Amino acid sequence: MNSRVDKLNSEFKRYIAEILAKRVKDPRISELYTIIDVNCDRELSTAKVYVSVFSTDVYKAAETFNAIKDNAAFIRREISKNMHIRKVPEFEFILDTSMAYGQKIDELLNEINKENGDR
Repeated sequence: MNSRVDKLNSEFKRYIAEILAKRVKDPRISELYTIIDVNCDRELSTAKVYVSVFSTDVYKAAETFNAIKDNAAFIRREISKNMHIRKVPEFEFILDTSMAYGQKIDELLNEINKENGDR
């Protein structure tokens, strides 16, 4: 990937996180989340935004992610106002479940180790 797109990905990630934290006033965003990564295509037409939501409540986690997704157009407008680039991509928000998956694997391994220790 070229360095310009890499720099833009980093800037998009920072701006998206800042806009969500400071300017989006959606009550459905009630759970802790993080922007994991942004991958923009070379033409700057689309960018995949990977979001991880941390919650013990599956419903609230889904609501938080949907609220973030629903604010994509607002986020894009805010970025176009603040970043001086000719073209701001369409943002496609994707739920990243790798952290939850990793946590589940850790729990299973701990359970196996505990069972082996009891023998």
